[in-house]
Amino acid sequence: MDWPERVFNDKGRAAPARTGRGEPISALIDRRRLLLGAAALSLAPVAASAAGGLGFPPLSLSIGPREAIAAGYRRDIVLRWGDPLWSNAAPFDPSRPDSDAAARQFGFNNDYTAFLPLEDGEPDRGLLVVNHEYPNPHLMFGALQEASAAAEMSLEQVRVTMAACGMSVVELRRANGVWKAVLDSPFNRRVTATTPVRISGPAAGHPRLRTAADPSGRAVLGTHDNCNGGVTPWGTVLSGEEGSADFFGGDVSRHPDPAHLARNHYADLEPHGRYGWARADRRFDINHEPNEPNRFEWVVEIDPFDPDAAPVKRTALGRFAHEGAQCALAPDGRVVVYLGDDWEYEYCYRFVTAQPFDPNNRAANRDLLDEGVLSVARFSAEGTVDWLPLVYGVGPLTTENGFHSQGDVLVETRRAADLLGATPMDSPEGYLPDPKTGRIIIALTGADEARTAGTNAANPRDENAAGHLLELVPPDTGLGPDHAADRFAWTIFALCGDPAKPGEGARFHPAAGPEDWFEAPDNLAFDAVGRLWVCTDGPGRRDHDGLWVMATDGEARAWPRLFYSPPAGAECCSPAFTPDGSGLFLAVQHPAEGAASLAEVTERWPERDPALAPRPSVIFISRIDGGSILGQHT
Repeated sequence: MDWPERVFNDKGRAAPARTGRGEPISALIDRRRLLLGAAALSLAPVAASAAGGLGFPPLSLSIGPREAIAAGYRRDIVLRWGDPLWSNAAPFDPSRPDSDAAARQFGFNNDYTAFLPLEDGEPDRGLLVVNHEYPNPHLMFGALQEASAAAEMSLEQVRVTMAACGMSVVELRRANGVWKAVLDSPFNRRVTATTPVRISGPAAGHPRLRTAADPSGRAVLGTHDNCNGGVTPWGTVLSGEEGSADFFGGDVSRHPDPAHLARNHYADLEPHGRYGWARADRRFDINHEPNEPNRFEWVVEIDPFDPDAAPVKRTALGRFAHEGAQCALAPDGRVVVYLGDDWEYEYCYRFVTAQPFDPNNRAANRDLLDEGVLSVARFSAEGTVDWLPLVYGVGPLTTENGFHSQGDVLVETRRAADLLGATPMDSPEGYLPDPKTGRIIIALTGADEARTAGTNAANPRDENAAGHLLELVPPDTGLGPDHAADRFAWTIFALCGDPAKPGEGARFHPAAGPEDWFEAPDNLAFDAVGRLWVCTDGPGRRDHDGLWVMATDGEARAWPRLFYSPPAGAECCSPAFTPDGSGLFLAVQHPAEGAASLAEVTERWPERDPALAPRPSVIFISRIDGGSILGQHT
């Protein structure tokens, strides 16, 4: 296919440190009140006429390993790994590793995306916030093998990978239907492995978060393994630190608390870590700084509209492998954050703030996520799910079991959930409230390891490599779904896999065709007409991942159709729709992953230039005819 695409120029003029209306950034923040998040959480009904319609002709599963998109649509490259965000940033050149340059360029392995309009009523301008999950050194630099890269990289190459992880905030402008980065925008920002980050909430200052470099336990350098996230009602972005074990090195047997490391999946560390970070920075050596791992695997809140505000790790939301942090509003205005622990046989969580969201005073919401109750889910065979509070002194969370404060409970969230009898899940990833119905969809990517915990009603397959989708139903108070209620109902929305293979037990819509199925559901998104968009993770038997669309109600409920497929080895992540419905941003990360070295890569996406490395990129998908991506198209 001849792709219609445009790649923006790396050169540009500096923009003044003001908004498009000549106002200081602070004035913009106060004036807009950032109600985008609250609008996104609205539970008002939408027109049903488009909710069940696909709006596109689906792709065939026989598309092969190349990138493909439904007929009538186009994709443009918005940002690639290494694209400069400032005019004084060095051009992209991985053959000359430069960590200072990397910290001023768009990062690697883009995962979560959030698009936030900058000005009310101006659809052609906004901020794109992107997570950069992890590096692939053997695909970033030549002459490296995946198995030995951690030990063989130069120290400057290691530092480049540290600068390429974290987060990016980039101002975008659209002209002639194409989005481009605004070089030198006052909003542009990189958060890397060395960015100062504040620690807040009940675990801030905890002895197990204190280090030689930070005896206060209230400040940490950087964030990494940032996977999915969410947008708060007041317009900040929540970024989930999914895990840390690959970033740390050392000998677990010499650590003062190996049981704690093992419970948090640190049992098999490599000497320098998978990416060699312990070679360049000794805090990533657990034998040099045993408490450093406890300072990661939290939810990070960042204010994209205030580039001077330090990111904050909100410890009240617990420590585990955060896939995302999606928000909803309870009828009384309290904010509810849904949190999944993306590991096999870990748990689903929910956090409810102590105080309600104030839509008229953004500053009043600044630390709203520091006070509230974190709960963990227990699913029953009768179709109910109970939210069990993880509160010090309640139930088994007492001094007799080694908990002496709420900080202890949060540092050891997983062990606390074990003691409460939470339901082990098959890798909970996407975890999203439906803005149309208030119901919650949970994507369970699957479980490949031996099921030592046994099956349960919510995870019914003994071998569940294909994963499944659950639907949670909060009670209706008459004022809307009560996301803060102690008990929900639940049902299985779909069992993934190939329905043509009876032994798999797959279950989608009964009329779904032989190509209307997927496996390994991961990121989720709802569009404005109520359709569910599902990104898959781990191509499995198909040799490609994809972006699927289906209705959650009506005659087409649970009938998936394939809309987009990324190139071989890549995973597409986190659809983010523009408010005007003109298209969606989509992250395409780790193209060519699976190759043992750069020499084995045959297609260097997106340029397809054999002289260049494959580059993770954010793309924008829109209708070729310029119509709404939400409308009908047959």
